[in-house]
Amino acid sequence: MFARRLNESCAIDVKEAQSGDLLIAGRALICPGNRHIKVRRMPLGNIVVLSDEARVNGHRPSVDVLFRSVAAEFGGRSIGVLMTGMGDDGALGMGLIKSGGGLTIAQSEESCVVFGMPKAAIERGYAMRVIALDLLANTLNIQSSPERAAREVKV
Repeated sequence: MFARRLNESCAIDVKEAQSGDLLIAGRALICPGNRHIKVRRMPLGNIVVLSDEARVNGHRPSVDVLFRSVAAEFGGRSIGVLMTGMGDDGALGMGLIKSGGGLTIAQSEESCVVFGMPKAAIERGYAMRVIALDLLANTLNIQSSPERAAREVKV
């Protein structure tokens, strides 16, 4: 229901993830409840893999599980974003993305409903940028633009 509601109100497609879903531009995949979500690079396209592994940080799904797989599969081509949320899930995974050369972004305290997750990443030095919610979409569009990717390949 959550994915359906977001799909109806967003400019991009939103759906609940299923194992094997392709990662494609212009679509957001929402992790189903009580599953972990990972990504995997494959020769014919990058995909989602759902998992029933044990809880991490007391959670399933866990942001750390997702970020760990993003760091391992995409390294310096990844962007990790931690937004409002309670606790510290995602902070360690964000550190892995940062150490792998990816970009890490935390939502600013003043724009969060609950500052726990972004705060944990910021305090540990894993957030490279801290951005207000109203600037986040534009920042991600700029960071992931084809023109930027082409410039980085030339370096």
